[in-house]
Amino acid sequence: MIRRLLPGPIAILMILVLLTFWLDQTIQHPRIREDYDLNHQPDYIIENLSGVEVAHDKARQLLFSADVLTHYPVGDMTDFEQVDFSRIQPDKPLVRISADYAEFAGGKDNIYLKENVIIIREKDADKVTMQTEFLHLIPDAEIAKTDQPVTITRMDNTVVNAVGMELNDRTERIDLKSRVKARMDKRHQSADRPSNKK
Repeated sequence: MIRRLLPGPIAILMILVLLTFWLDQTIQHPRIREDYDLNHQPDYIIENLSGVEVAHDKARQLLFSADVLTHYPVGDMTDFEQVDFSRIQPDKPLVRISADYAEFAGGKDNIYLKENVIIIREKDADKVTMQTEFLHLIPDAEIAKTDQPVTITRMDNTVVNAVGMELNDRTERIDLKSRVKARMDKRHQSADRPSNKK
């Protein structure tokens, strides 16, 4: 008789423990989810913005515009849509950078550009256009780099394809990392060349 009664209280106790654990999990998870959602909500959104930063010591102007700016308080993250940057400085090439999306992490120490990234560098009669899907800008070091495929086009109709690139704006040097292929686009060259026929 005693042996038959013992499993009953133990089973009830186990059911109560499992029920308590289940209730605790059910009640706690929505709170965590709610906190996560609140932390990842933007604290402000700005549309159609533009600005100018002037460095008088370098006679440099940085022009900036974006369709949408979204700021998140957690991690001080700022996202941009349809962003454009231009740098005007007397002793440097004119540089214009555009992308569909950009992310500023920790202020403006690191800028990550994504999708349809285009860099245009113009100096005198020389113009270089670079296209990629991702670009990491480090403004203080004046470096732009990517580990993604990149296409570089020059005004002499030279087209260079590579995977990975680092552009050092201080030295005006472009390092291509791997799978480098270059070609001359003869169609444009012949179209630009004047004809001798009368």
